[in-house]
Amino acid sequence: MVFPTGGHAVRVSSTMLEVGPRLAVGLVVLTLIAAVVAGVGQLGPWRSIPVAAVRATVQLGIVSLLIAAIVSSLWFTTLFVVAMVGTAAWTSGQRITRAPTRAERGTAALWAALPIACGSVPIVLGLIVGGLVPVRGIAIVPIAGILIGGAMTATSLAGRRALDELETRHGEVEAALSLGFTDRDAALEICRPSAGQALVPALDQTRTVGLVTLPGAFVGVLLGGGSAVEAGATQLLVLIGLLAVESIAIVVVTELAARSRLTRHPASA
Repeated sequence: MVFPTGGHAVRVSSTMLEVGPRLAVGLVVLTLIAAVVAGVGQLGPWRSIPVAAVRATVQLGIVSLLIAAIVSSLWFTTLFVVAMVGTAAWTSGQRITRAPTRAERGTAALWAALPIACGSVPIVLGLIVGGLVPVRGIAIVPIAGILIGGAMTATSLAGRRALDELETRHGEVEAALSLGFTDRDAALEICRPSAGQALVPALDQTRTVGLVTLPGAFVGVLLGGGSAVEAGATQLLVLIGLLAVESIAIVVVTELAARSRLTRHPASA
């Protein structure tokens, strides 16, 4: 796109980033900053930051090469969405339970798939059936990815909070049982309020959108040539969709924790 300014033509790129050595250096520097700060601040295993950065680079590189084939076919799109749910479930299951063996991780992933799928799949299908998302891979993949990612985050946070509360407040669970509560009800009485806090990030993002942040869907539509109104409408759909998806996921994962379907293993995350 070219804009005339004072007799001179100024070319404005349609993309935010230029892929090249400068981008590679910037990513390495940002990764080092995050790892060093995490290590010095004793925030946990700092090595997980560069590992996550490398994985993201490889995974996005592969997806970037395959995305044209994926979005050109509804069958490939469906398989890709299923793979998203599976990967999200594996990640959340391990994050919640700290399962040390592959078999235990598999079991945890199966249970974690329930809140993620219950939260994201019906909402994505509803948006498609309602005509809000076109029946095209190029539209389905990004919307599904955002909503599945939100369900994964909410499941991980709520599951961890629920199990933390059940561990540290075990005496209160026993007290509730002595008063005649069932195992499930006693556990829910203790862990549900804390697990519900997993919805706070989505709530804060929705409350402050446009004032504090301009999230990815908004910016993406603008960069794709859409109008500001179209960008705002798309972002609003995503944010409110995330609230629905994450609310469902939190309720389901809290129920699973209360019923001891998801349990904490002693191994570190």
